[in-house]
Amino acid sequence: MKFLKFLLVGIFFGIVLVKSEAVSWYRIYEMFKFQAFHMYGIIGSAVFLGALFIWLFKKYKLKSIEGKTMDLATKDKGVARYILGGTIFGLGWALAGACPGPMYILVGTGVFSMLIVIAGALLGTFAYGLLMKKLPH
Repeated sequence: MKFLKFLLVGIFFGIVLVKSEAVSWYRIYEMFKFQAFHMYGIIGSAVFLGALFIWLFKKYKLKSIEGKTMDLATKDKGVARYILGGTIFGLGWALAGACPGPMYILVGTGVFSMLIVIAGALLGTFAYGLLMKKLPH
């Protein structure tokens, strides 16, 4: 019962992504070939809303669901790590045709080949865990 709210939000998130065609391989292909604005509009809306909510959290000192004060750090550790991470993420997204959230949604819609991609993502996460202390952060 404790995790019911997370399950409901996940189901809602899945429905929104399927209905907006954000999990469609063809839409992702169009985006990476710069043939359509559809995905850029979705991503741009998410970035705008994220920035708006962060601004609201900072301005009104809003609390989390648990009632704790949210501390949004503004530490700047450089841009290079974001460019490298974003490049790796984008390459994986382009190769697999899905980013991490939609991978599970696609399995739910019957695209069982995504289980191979999920296994690869879990293997990559495990490898990162092993190498984490040796990598620059």
